[in-house]
Amino acid sequence: MEKVTLRIGREHYRTELSNGKNTIIADEPPALGGTDLGLSPGELFIGSLGACTGITLRMYADRKGWDLEEIKVSLSYDYDKEAGKSLINRKIELIGSLDEDQRTRLLQIANACPIHKTLQNPIEIITQLVP
Repeated sequence: MEKVTLRIGREHYRTELSNGKNTIIADEPPALGGTDLGLSPGELFIGSLGACTGITLRMYADRKGWDLEEIKVSLSYDYDKEAGKSLINRKIELIGSLDEDQRTRLLQIANACPIHKTLQNPIEIITQLVP
């Protein structure tokens, strides 16, 4: 089970996220009242998909022994109010000596990364206040 805790004090809107070993800072840009010390929550959201995509592709290509030198993933996220849905645009650049069959297979693998699967299935969020 993945677990992260966060802490935010009075400083707008600097937030520390930790898994107990590593800490990152989330914040908002100055236009939203933050100090831009870290990625915004939306950037962290799509960043997790990008990281999962890259790591999954690296693992697969390494296991197959394919000549994949570098993977670049760029993402954008928006919410379409009229359609009532979120839209994530993910572009993957594969750098190396790969044939078309390998590239096609890597696209299939990208769509099977754990975060991608999570986002494509129903998600239930249970929220509780603790005393």
